[in-house]
Amino acid sequence: MSALSVIEQRLLKWDKLASLVPKSKKTPFPIDRLNELLKVCANSSYLRIGESIHAHLIVTNQSSRAEDAYQINSLINLYVKCRETVRARKLFDLMPERNVVSWCAMMKGYQNSGFDFEVLKLFKSMVFSGESRPNEFVATVVFKSCSNSGRIEEGKQFHGCFLKYGLISHEFVRNTLVYMYSLCSGNGEAIRVLDDLPYCDLSVFSSALSGYLECGAFKEGLDVLRKTANEDFVWNNLTYLSSLRLFSNLRDLNLALQVHSRMVRFGFNAEVEACGALINMYGKCGKVLYAQRVFDDTHAQNIFLNTTIMDAYFQDKSFEEALNLFSKMDTKEVPPNEYTFAILLNSIAELSLLKQGDLLHGLVLKSGYRNHVMVGNALVNMYAKSGSIEDARKAFSGMTFRDIVTWNTMISGCSHHGLGREALEAFDRMIFTGEIPNRITFIGVLQACSHIGFVEQGLHYFNQLMKKFDVQPDIQHYTCIVGLLSKAGMFKDAEDFMRTAPIEWDVVAWRTLLNACYVRRNYRLGKKVAEYAIEKYPNDSGVYVLLSNIHAKSREWEGVAKVRSLMNNRGVKKEPGVSWIGIRNQTHVFLAEDNQHPEITLIYAKVKEVMSKIKPLGYSPDVAGAFHDVDEEQREDNLSYHSEKLAVAYGLIKTPEKSPLYVTKNVRICDDCHSAIKLISKISKRYIVIRDSNRFHHFLDGQCSCCDYW
Repeated sequence: MSALSVIEQRLLKWDKLASLVPKSKKTPFPIDRLNELLKVCANSSYLRIGESIHAHLIVTNQSSRAEDAYQINSLINLYVKCRETVRARKLFDLMPERNVVSWCAMMKGYQNSGFDFEVLKLFKSMVFSGESRPNEFVATVVFKSCSNSGRIEEGKQFHGCFLKYGLISHEFVRNTLVYMYSLCSGNGEAIRVLDDLPYCDLSVFSSALSGYLECGAFKEGLDVLRKTANEDFVWNNLTYLSSLRLFSNLRDLNLALQVHSRMVRFGFNAEVEACGALINMYGKCGKVLYAQRVFDDTHAQNIFLNTTIMDAYFQDKSFEEALNLFSKMDTKEVPPNEYTFAILLNSIAELSLLKQGDLLHGLVLKSGYRNHVMVGNALVNMYAKSGSIEDARKAFSGMTFRDIVTWNTMISGCSHHGLGREALEAFDRMIFTGEIPNRITFIGVLQACSHIGFVEQGLHYFNQLMKKFDVQPDIQHYTCIVGLLSKAGMFKDAEDFMRTAPIEWDVVAWRTLLNACYVRRNYRLGKKVAEYAIEKYPNDSGVYVLLSNIHAKSREWEGVAKVRSLMNNRGVKKEPGVSWIGIRNQTHVFLAEDNQHPEITLIYAKVKEVMSKIKPLGYSPDVAGAFHDVDEEQREDNLSYHSEKLAVAYGLIKTPEKSPLYVTKNVRICDDCHSAIKLISKISKRYIVIRDSNRFHHFLDGQCSCCDYW
């Protein structure tokens, strides 16, 4: 049924109800009939008609009957379901006598409006007043509010209270009780409650599993699932969906395959929701081809399944495949939703395809998803990661609503573009709006301080503000401080910090210190750090490469040879440098000394042309970064055909004069390419943006935004 048909039916129902409302202000209407109408209005949220009925009751003096609690309860039910909680409470307080329905209706009203603390206060008042004995519906509402608000200690007290009333035997009460324990304690307490219950069916176990999934207690969730198998319960659709969600989070492919086999055997794999859960699970387990097979075998294609398979490819970092799936979608038959757009925009962000991002932005506007926070966040992320921080600012400013992800994305975007001050200003504005920073926020803030050398401010954020906002620092925050100190040349402070920090350092932290040693030319410390890191992390290629670069910068060719020999003996492969550029909706990928591109002869000629033009401007090849076991001329040639130079040359050939170039590289841009591209930007009068593994480099008129420090 179309949305228009639903609206038309609701309007017809509205008109019919309105015709039943008594027009006379003096003639009483049958009270049973009015109560029935109030119930319909409450269930359909027809507040205006419900108010008319209430007014009629007042005018005809039918609302003043103290003995008719049913009628007042109907009015309370109307107002709470229409989110008029204050008006409902006024009626509730004016009742001379209340029954259990009155209390329960008011509690549900508070709960539906998110006032769980008021629910618990009202329940205590009910028990204290002695007016009514709680029933199973009250118990269910109370346990649910304890779950919502995380008040497990009060929940335990209410558990004892409802045991005395004999209400725990009711199915819904058992379910909400077990859900509360699993969600709020997460330490196996729900399993102990399950063992103490006189009777448990599958629904109780499902409630416990749902709670553990919500709070991330996956080990306990697996224990619950095993209990259902031991009890020989016949699983239903909910059990299968919960188990798939559990295995997705555990990344346990073996258990996932067993459950999938069981679903096929009992015929639970054909439902759209089950197919979506299977696709998601295989995507999370790193088996995107299995996910694709489930998708291909599904006959009922819809936006839910299309979006789920795109997300599976996104999780697998197969961003181009996610975009290809969208291009094959019939958007008229299966129109994209906000989740689809978010996945696509984030895929484009990872590939840094600005032109495609612009086109998709246009489709977002046309489809009416501009004001969705999720889509807005993805737009900010896409523009920031695709090299256009200005467009990211515009997308950010145009958002009607912002959440913590919005602010984090903007702070991180400014930081990676080297706009540290702007990132810190965004942080201050975020605090001013009342948004509470989280661990991701402070990673962006500390990186911003590192990029612009704000050591004191960075230490203040780390030592003071993180404590103020109750954010516990983790390995990423500590690594940011290592980068902050070492990039500023404060190597002794960085060493002392690493020696006294209460954490186990990982290879990323040692690489951060090692990279600063390379950039700051502290080769003595760099060699010492590299030797330690290689001993502890013998398979990390990045450490070997940095040590080799340090030896090369020092002209210690024997050291370079030893590092290369060590890598060969241990089977450690250097990650190849790959650069890509988007031209006319196509992505062109280049490796160093590439000969696979169909226009490679033209590209090599362009490289030779620009290299000959920048030499008179002072360019001198940095042969220290080239292979040492070839002659000088060959070293220069090797440097000339690095992947980023090939990508820039192709951009110069294929794009109009003076148009900007956006290139992405998977690893750190080398010193020689950095020097060369600065001068290329000058002779070509081009604005060139290169995103490497560390940050963005904005080249213009012979200068780079990183000030030669990255």
